[in-house]
Amino acid sequence: MRESVGLGLEDFVGIVGTVIEHRPARTVTETEHVQILALTGNEAPVHSDVEFCKQTGRDQVLVCGILTMNIILGLTVRTTSALTSANLALDDVRFEQPVYVGDTLRAQSEVLTASRSKSRPGDGIVSCRIGGYNQHGQRVFSCTRTFLVPADASVVREVTDY
Repeated sequence: MRESVGLGLEDFVGIVGTVIEHRPARTVTETEHVQILALTGNEAPVHSDVEFCKQTGRDQVLVCGILTMNIILGLTVRTTSALTSANLALDDVRFEQPVYVGDTLRAQSEVLTASRSKSRPGDGIVSCRIGGYNQHGQRVFSCTRTFLVPADASVVREVTDY
């Protein structure tokens, strides 16, 4: 049996309004945190200086929001957008709770819309409301993501042979 990865337009049209719970969850590591700070050049002390954080009422550094967003969005890819050819928008991005190294994040996607693209009829435009949650069930991140998927996913699957 071969697992299917990603959904096409025809799959999304049938599940508008459905909430997809993505698994497995991911635990944020110190290595990921340090690497994203280095890659982005982020020198904010709230992300790297425990003594500074203690002065702000926290006993540990905050994970950079870009890392939080990328982990949560990454958790959604296998199911929702593995076959995408373009990300079109991230709207209403919100960082709702602090995230710390060692927190375990999970994601869910509510399929909001799915329709054929007017400018690219071989593709569909899908919008999902993404929510990211920590191990305590607190929502830490949310956004609306819009992306392009093939109208006929079977053609893409044959070419890519996932």
